Amino acid sequence: MTNSLRPHGPDRAPLPPAQPPVDGVPSPRSPQPTRQASPAASPDTKPAKQRDAFFDNAKYLAIVLVAMGHAWEPLTDRSRAAEALYMVVYTFHMPAFILISGYFSRSFDMRPDRLKRLVTGVAVPYVLFEVAYSLFKRWADHDPGHPISLLDPWYLTWFLVALFIWRLTTPLWKIVRWPVPLALAVGALASVSPDIGDDLDLQRVLQFLPFFVVGLCMKPEHFQLLRRREVRILSLPVFAGALLVAYWAAPRMSSVWFYHRDSAQEMGFQWWAGVVMTLALFGCSLVLTACFFAWVPRRKMWFTVLGAGTLYGYLLHGFLAKGSRFWGWFDHGWVHQPLGELLVTLFAATVITVLCTPPVQRMFRFAMEPKMEWAFKRDAKEVARERATADVKADPRTIEDRTAETRVGIRTSV
Repeated sequence: MTNSLRPHGPDRAPLPPAQPPVDGVPSPRSPQPTRQASPAASPDTKPAKQRDAFFDNAKYLAIVLVAMGHAWEPLTDRSRAAEALYMVVYTFHMPAFILISGYFSRSFDMRPDRLKRLVTGVAVPYVLFEVAYSLFKRWADHDPGHPISLLDPWYLTWFLVALFIWRLTTPLWKIVRWPVPLALAVGALASVSPDIGDDLDLQRVLQFLPFFVVGLCMKPEHFQLLRRREVRILSLPVFAGALLVAYWAAPRMSSVWFYHRDSAQEMGFQWWAGVVMTLALFGCSLVLTACFFAWVPRRKMWFTVLGAGTLYGYLLHGFLAKGSRFWGWFDHGWVHQPLGELLVTLFAATVITVLCTPPVQRMFRFAMEPKMEWAFKRDAKEVARERATADVKADPRTIEDRTAETRVGIRTSV
């Protein structure tokens, strides 16, 4: 288990070209302030990359919806309204998050430094949290026999496995002629292939793959189109219609389709239902994701800084989400009343917000972003870059200043 679109007004500005903040994954780490280059700086000197507030806002809002969805799940058995909200949110919250991951993966290649970041920022956290989740289940659920298996992701860690595989396949999607139709065909075939099994949660990896590929194919101007006034206005009746359809479908349709974790046959349906539902849900998810992006603020908000810590919130809140089931928090009758459902929703939003804050990021950075320089070889280019950075820190003058000083010294000595 990854920034500023401006709002309406005279200061409206186009989206800058997106660049991955760390390794192409929506990075938990916030950028460090850098010295502003002087006007006389060398042409080779590049200004520091700034995060785009739009994407940080979108990631924060999406992760809040993820936490709310997990809090609503135990309420859906007794509340048709909760089931309808649950189905609508599950239609687009993970697709939106995955699409952003794909968008920031566009520049990924097999360069050594990017591979290192992929390992330290995705693979290592997967191992650590998979072990931690398994131990937590043994203790909290009184299940000492629960296995610790890196091949069978438990609960939220499937996203890290998927992200690792998707990013490794990025160069392939960048060279094929029709990447989105091909990825959609792969997802549809997975939905009718029960033999895939549970190893690495490949069903989810393959069925969610089209959204990652859509992100790879998107450009800044596509997000600009979503910010048009008519799109935002149209999104309101679309969301309202989605809620009405979900309210009608709640007692008639199983929400397991939205998890994308099983084939149609494993869920007790005919094989062709997998193909139909894959295509239908893909279309619905894209529409609602577009509506979601249309209302994401483009300016810097109070929660913008939290968008840099969404992966922290995502993985950490899983302990509380599962613990609430193990400890019977939802067994109380008042929780299933309208006021109780509202309090549960607010509690989930508050918890995920706290878990995305910079202090929490600093506390758990050892697990989410370990440096692990001891584990990798250092190539000549990397050493040269570090030396150049050290020289600039030691002598902050521009190259032209140092060159001019040298020339004056030569003339004086002559």
